[in-house]
Amino acid sequence: MPIYKLVLPAMGESVSEATITQWLKKVGDTVHADEAVVEVATDKVDSEVASEYDGVIKEILHPVNAVVAVDAPLVLIETDVEVAQDENPEPATDAPEEVVAPEPTPEAVKEQLTDTAETYMQQGQALVAPSPQRTDDESRFYSPLVKSIAQKERISEDELANVAGSGKDGRVTKSDMLTYIKQRKAKPLKVLKATPTSPKPTPAPSSKEDRIVPMTRMEQMISEHMTQSLQTSAHVQSFIEIDVTKIWRWRERVKTEFLQQHGAKLTFTPIFLQLVAQLLPEFPLLNSSVEGTNIIKKKDINLGMATALSDGNLIVPVIKQANTLNLVGLAKKVNDLASNARNNSLKPDDVQGGTYTVTNVGMFGSLTGTPIINQPQVAILAFGAIRKVPAVLETEHGDVIAVRYQMVVSHSYDHRIVNGAMGGMFLLRLKEAIEQWDESTNS
Repeated sequence: MPIYKLVLPAMGESVSEATITQWLKKVGDTVHADEAVVEVATDKVDSEVASEYDGVIKEILHPVNAVVAVDAPLVLIETDVEVAQDENPEPATDAPEEVVAPEPTPEAVKEQLTDTAETYMQQGQALVAPSPQRTDDESRFYSPLVKSIAQKERISEDELANVAGSGKDGRVTKSDMLTYIKQRKAKPLKVLKATPTSPKPTPAPSSKEDRIVPMTRMEQMISEHMTQSLQTSAHVQSFIEIDVTKIWRWRERVKTEFLQQHGAKLTFTPIFLQLVAQLLPEFPLLNSSVEGTNIIKKKDINLGMATALSDGNLIVPVIKQANTLNLVGLAKKVNDLASNARNNSLKPDDVQGGTYTVTNVGMFGSLTGTPIINQPQVAILAFGAIRKVPAVLETEHGDVIAVRYQMVVSHSYDHRIVNGAMGGMFLLRLKEAIEQWDESTNS
């Protein structure tokens, strides 16, 4: 009977792998078309992978917690349907093909040693294999990407054994390697022979009251994603204070009627998102990404909105083509995505394709913040808390002090392609748009 390979589908832009969190079927179980077989997770979203055909589970190729590359087979399903795949696929093993690099010349070695973290991040997807690779040391796992980086930098197995791993169960990640290489260039480290019998050191509490709490899977993935962003982009911030009194008063006046008429709560988020979406076409470089030495200016304006979850983590659902939506459409989309995020019911498509991100740190009472860029984007905007404060106003009769609603906004951007003039000018235009906002266009 034909064998169908269920593979890991694409999980979103910049996502090259996922972690298996739970098998919903076991060997011998019957599965129907569109029925979920396995649950997987990335640093963006949890999702289910469903079979395309009716059949019987013949072989499960990866255990729970395995890291699997996009397009790699997950399970073999015996089916009566002819499928356009290899009918006799080889099961996945723990030893993927080794990536062999040519022997470098002395000049090439020197060039590699001065290479940037960006180069490795570009190569990452091509070097990721279907499953982690076990080393001779039974307590450590090294992915083919890690081994390739080690080979390029001429890091021996003994030296690699001393690299601290921040991944699951101490696994060495790409960011761990980049950090180690940076330190290694600054000051060569003494290599210590690692022995299989040497136990892995475990941090001990400093007192009886201290507790060691392992990071959750999502926390580990977010940590790696944020660290990679800092190593990739040259983060710079600009700040501006904006008077939001006009929008505040209008929203207070119409929010009840808005909810009754449109069935959606009117928060400040869709109002600000609408203005950001209208301004980004004036600054196309902010709505772009960097790949190597190329800048890709995005046609669509897909706004990511950072959303807090009940466990304290953040997720960034995306509003596609936000500049084509009116205020009502944006309000409904914001409410739906935020609700789905908190109920853990987002789909993979809901968190991919973002071109620019907005976060509201003011909801936690913060005056402002300096958020980390959501790769592969080049900028992120943070709205601070709206406060009632005394402010100096210019009138025809002179300056006066009045009570106004003010907000501090910060703009983090990638200084590799966005200079301070552009980053600051965008904030200035946003200030003008908010302070000169015309309520008649949304009445």
